[in-house]
Amino acid sequence: MTEVKTRCITRDIIENAYTYNEYRELIDDLLKTGKTTGENHSESMLHYTKMNVHRMNRIDKRTELSEELLESLQNLDRPMVWLVITEAWCGDAAQSLPVIQKMAEQTKKIQIRYILRDEHLEIMDQFLTNGKSRSIPKLVALDARTLDILGTWGPRPNDGQLFFDELRSNDELSYREVAERLHKWYADDRTKSIQSEFVPLLNHWENS
Repeated sequence: MTEVKTRCITRDIIENAYTYNEYRELIDDLLKTGKTTGENHSESMLHYTKMNVHRMNRIDKRTELSEELLESLQNLDRPMVWLVITEAWCGDAAQSLPVIQKMAEQTKKIQIRYILRDEHLEIMDQFLTNGKSRSIPKLVALDARTLDILGTWGPRPNDGQLFFDELRSNDELSYREVAERLHKWYADDRTKSIQSEFVPLLNHWENS
């Protein structure tokens, strides 16, 4: 299975993927024309995308990485590629991508790139959540030399996922109510969960 996954992520894919700034510029340019990423340019999808731009701007400015995480990043010895599968309308992506980007910027050992899910379903389908869901964002960590898969993260921090599952099990909550409560969880968490998760993850990927 790992061999199949590795073949899906080629150097061409990585070289043609977006940097974070390019991804942000793409979103801004699409919004100017009344569009978002993907094929669905409905008012609701445009609204989600605009909200996500505000979220990313806020998290970009306010996030400070913990000393423990900074130390783990700066002690990395293994060159890695982080390929992040995302879409502009995805609220979970907006909450996590600025933090992931800030992590990658702390070390020369990580090359980070972004691809759009719906343009790369052959890759997405190798990294389904629970073997069935195309949930994003999904970070795929690869060895920079061999492109062997080291591991994945996503679509949300574990505590956030547990809270989301609990919300989804409540039939009385609408999709909008679930989303609002989940985003409140993110706001209250202040990126602590994702930061704490990446400390052991980095160690695991370093030694895989």
